[in-house]
Amino acid sequence: MNISNIVSSAPCLILLAAGVACTATLNTVDKQFLVTAAKTDMTEAHEGQMAESQASRADVKDFAKTLVDDHTASYTQLSALAAKTGVAIPKGINVAQNRTVVQLVHLKGDRFDRQFTSDEIAAYRQMLATFKREAQQGRDPDVKAYATKTIPTLQKELQLAQKCAKPMGHS
Repeated sequence: MNISNIVSSAPCLILLAAGVACTATLNTVDKQFLVTAAKTDMTEAHEGQMAESQASRADVKDFAKTLVDDHTASYTQLSALAAKTGVAIPKGINVAQNRTVVQLVHLKGDRFDRQFTSDEIAAYRQMLATFKREAQQGRDPDVKAYATKTIPTLQKELQLAQKCAKPMGHS
């Protein structure tokens, strides 16, 4: 009876051991990248939603919609990757603790447009550096592939932010 319990439990032990081995292979840097990318996606989508309602210019509102769409899709892909690698990523952000969001919440119209685009330019420069570093130095091939695949989207969004930062009529 004891032997049959052990034998019937063996496949579970093997799967458990394999599962532990899979999650243990992801190093701390790759794990932290996934957490940072998740927070970034949620923050950018939230700021994009704010801009859709608070911005005055059509190009800024269009840029905001792009942010919401792109970062929502990116978070969906990231969630699947995190599940595959066994990494717990955040499911929400505390906007009250985000200095940029707190500043933007009180702005409307042209003042919002200027501050939002300025903040986005700085954020995208930082994001690109983070994603490029992961693409070059990351250890996990799936995490590196996600970072590499995301870089062109981030570059496009940086260019859009820079274009929106220019006064209307000056391209």
